[in-house]
This record gives sequence, structure tokens and C-alpha cells, in this order.
Amino acid sequence: MKIGVNVPNFGPGTDPGVLRSWARTVEGLGFDLLMISDHIAITPDVAERYPAPFYEPFTTLSWLAGLTTRIQLGTTVLIAPYRHPLLTARMAANLNELSGGRLVLGVGVGWARQEFAALGIPFSQRGQLTDDHLRDIRAAWKDTASYGDRRIPVWVGGNSDAGLRRAVLLGDAWHPLRPTVPWLREAAGRLETYADGQHLPVPALAPRIALRLTEEPVDGAGRLAGEGTIDQIMDDLDQLRLLGAESVVLDTYQGAPRATCHPQAAWQALATVAAHLSRAGTPPRTTMEQS
Repeated sequence: MKIGVNVPNFGPGTDPGVLRSWARTVEGLGFDLLMISDHIAITPDVAERYPAPFYEPFTTLSWLAGLTTRIQLGTTVLIAPYRHPLLTARMAANLNELSGGRLVLGVGVGWARQEFAALGIPFSQRGQLTDDHLRDIRAAWKDTASYGDRRIPVWVGGNSDAGLRRAVLLGDAWHPLRPTVPWLREAAGRLETYADGQHLPVPALAPRIALRLTEEPVDGAGRLAGEGTIDQIMDDLDQLRLLGAESVVLDTYQGAPRATCHPQAAWQALATVAAHLSRAGTPPRTTMEQS
């Protein structure tokens, strides 16, 4: 099971130097994926949680590709309706080629009504637009002479039933965001049932979970996967592995923009997880081991 990290590409503490340090830290600790988020118009609904500066994902990942060597790079998630599908297909294919085939394209439908309005895109049609865009992107990629022949995995985000169906029909993996383990176990069963009903393969499971390390155990039915003591977090990762997860992305951002000014706390939590993975006999791969 690959373990990745969602890196904040926004907020008052984020600048090129901090992004460079994030990339070197995540790759240096041996994690498998480095993923970032997507917004274009930082409208009030976006700014409340993900304030400026906000670094556009394709631009940022292209730059980070030159600063890293082996870690996969991806989006969690690119908001599909925000760009023309042929533009997305071209940028993704170029980035994949320039990075040596390291791109993972995570996509979603989006949630920020004011941002949709600012971009002139009908919010009520975002689901259908996402489906159409994914079909158009995949159709474009069939022209390997123009887009290259390196395969790009598509992770479909979304915790709703529509997201599960979209992952089965149009994705390589289902990418639910910040679930609890019991909910994910139940939803994985629904995913399999829907795939069987469509006579299609079950997409891979690749959740993005919280990473909030605490001294005392976190109790209660609402505890998110990845919240609690290091023993709870390691058990969550074991449970996800048993569910068949091929990748898990750790998200250290808890919604407080000022936290981006102090990334060292997040780096320490990631270092703790990496150390315990090593002790468990499944260490992350270091840059030197992979170079």
C-alpha cells in the first residue's frame, strides 16, 4: 500500500520556499505520493478555508517535478469543470511526460458555488460536466501521437453515491475524502456492488484521510481515520490495507489557515508515521533507495 501526503499549496504561510521544503521533506521521509489541491478564483467561500496565495496545481506540480526524483505527483482533487477538457488532457499529459510518468490525476466535481459563478460555470450541472469532461479527456489520450503513451491513473473523488458510480464508470480508483473507517468499510461494499451490477472491474481504493496526531486516544463514532494516537493511526492504516486500499493520502491540514505558517508541526507528525511504518516492517522508500 502506497502512502502519500496532501501538501497545502495555499494559505498565508505558503510560498515557493515552503513548497520546496514540503517536497523535500515528503520525499525525504520516503512517502510515495505528493498531492495538492485545486482552486482558481479565491472567492469568499473558498478563502474562508483555503485563502490566498493559492498556487495553481499544474504549474506547481510541474515545478515540483524538477525538485524531486521519484515521488509520484498528483491532484486531490482537480475540479474537472473548471477547465476545458482538452486543456486538462494536454496539461496532464505534458506534466506526466516531463516528470517521467509520475502523475496521478485526481478529479472531483467541486463545491464552491461562488467560485463556479465567478468562472461562469453552472453549479447545478457540475456532475454532468465532470462526467463529460472525463470522457473527453480519456478520448483525447487515445491519440498517443499527440498526448504520449504514458498511462495516467485517474482517481475520482467524492463521498456520495454519485461519486462511487463515477469512479466505477470513469475512474481507475475511488478517492473518498476524510472518511471514518466504519463508513469506508460500508461504502467499499457499495462500490463493489455497483461495479458488479455494471459488469465492470471494481476501481482501486485510494482514500485521503486526516492526519491529526494526539497524545491521548480519540474516542467516539465520529473519529476520522487518521485521528488519534500513533497506535490508533497505525491501526487505521492496517484496517485500510485489509480493505484493499492500494494508496492512502495523509492530510495534515485541519482547516486553520494560520497553520500553514508553521509547517514544522505537520512535518513532525509525518516523521512519526514514517518511523512507525519502518518499525512495522513496511518502511517508506527513501530517495536514496530509489535513485
